[in-house]
Amino acid sequence: MTDGREIAAHAVETVETAAETAGNWARAGRQAGIAGLAIGVVAAGAAAGVAMERLTVGRGMRRRARLALDAAGPYGTLRGTPGTALAEDGTELYYEVDEVGERKAGKGGRGAVNGSAGGRAGKEARAAQDARSGLHKRLRAALGRRSPEPTVVFSHGYCLGQDSWHFQRAALRGAVRTVHWDQRSHGRSGRGHGQLDGSEPVTIDLLGRDLKAVLDAAVPEGPIVLVGHSMGGMTVMALADQFPEYVAERVAGVALIGTSAGRLSEVGFGLPSMGSKAFHWLAPGVLRALGRQSELVERGRRATADLFAGLVKRYSFGSPDVDPAVARFGERLIEATPIDVVAEFFPAFAVHDKTEALVAYDAVPALVLAGEKDLITPAEHSRTIAEVLPAAELVCVPEAGHLVMLERPELVNEHLVALVERVCAARGSRSARA
Repeated sequence: MTDGREIAAHAVETVETAAETAGNWARAGRQAGIAGLAIGVVAAGAAAGVAMERLTVGRGMRRRARLALDAAGPYGTLRGTPGTALAEDGTELYYEVDEVGERKAGKGGRGAVNGSAGGRAGKEARAAQDARSGLHKRLRAALGRRSPEPTVVFSHGYCLGQDSWHFQRAALRGAVRTVHWDQRSHGRSGRGHGQLDGSEPVTIDLLGRDLKAVLDAAVPEGPIVLVGHSMGGMTVMALADQFPEYVAERVAGVALIGTSAGRLSEVGFGLPSMGSKAFHWLAPGVLRALGRQSELVERGRRATADLFAGLVKRYSFGSPDVDPAVARFGERLIEATPIDVVAEFFPAFAVHDKTEALVAYDAVPALVLAGEKDLITPAEHSRTIAEVLPAAELVCVPEAGHLVMLERPELVNEHLVALVERVCAARGSRSARA
């Protein structure tokens, strides 16, 4: 049984951490006026919300648990042939290519497959391997009749990176050519030149032109299947808005996952009405102020790792029993994005509206997929996209959140393979008619 003095000590530590976090964030947000006060109050309240865990689990134990989850999960280890595309402002955009028949270093799926492994873990690993083998057979059967074969290009979301597609990459690699890239200022791509020198703000249109640069470098010829999650889906829409002829000629299919065509300024984030309005009003100024004090804020993020993990889980996943190693992987992806990058990108979403551009994808097989418990880009936004693309397959996943491709990877993989099969069938029908 925990000693009373130990409980008291943890309680004091919790209050002190809450006060310290509130003070740090309030100082960082001072230039935003009332926003600084607001974020200090939110920080203090949120820190108090994790007090119970801190009373029962020591800081050292929590740190060791995070390290153990990082070591146990093979997520984000898959690597391909690297390449670099140059954006219009000179920013280096990093991408990797997995060729057909290639299986680069790294572990796939939910764990390494070991034929001698016993128990539940071994059975799950073998089941995952069997599922991948089945998907490969389906892909090769569909692609074997098509020439040239399509390349599947994955665009990730806000505050993530190409490794957020880990499970999809593991499922498809070797069976179909894929390209994974990091959006500017994310992952292994360079810091946006136009943002560093202040010459150009981040816009969704700019990201669409970045995608075009990656496609020109990594997929100079042949049909393309575009897959975008969240901001990556908006990037795919921006490509169609600015390069409709290119899309008509080269894009053979599209998957829009957990994304939106507009009206993001109306999203409530699971908050009460007044709280949602206050967030949309305060957030841009607060983030700008925090971005100017990035070193202070990053120290605060490290000091409040438990609070940050709780927020990530709430806004990334819809199921209460998500795999802890997967939840930790999502946390690592998000915490790797510097606060000044978070601040630079955030204003672009309020003015994003690409509903009209969606019609460019009406002529190709499409998949629109969302988690029913997504608090960032609600499933209703995916239903709106499906209304514009009536021929698209609409899939709304119960008990899944924003990072549905990590939370329900087998389901997402199944629908992506089905999309590639439909792309091949559609191209075969057009060839027959021709």
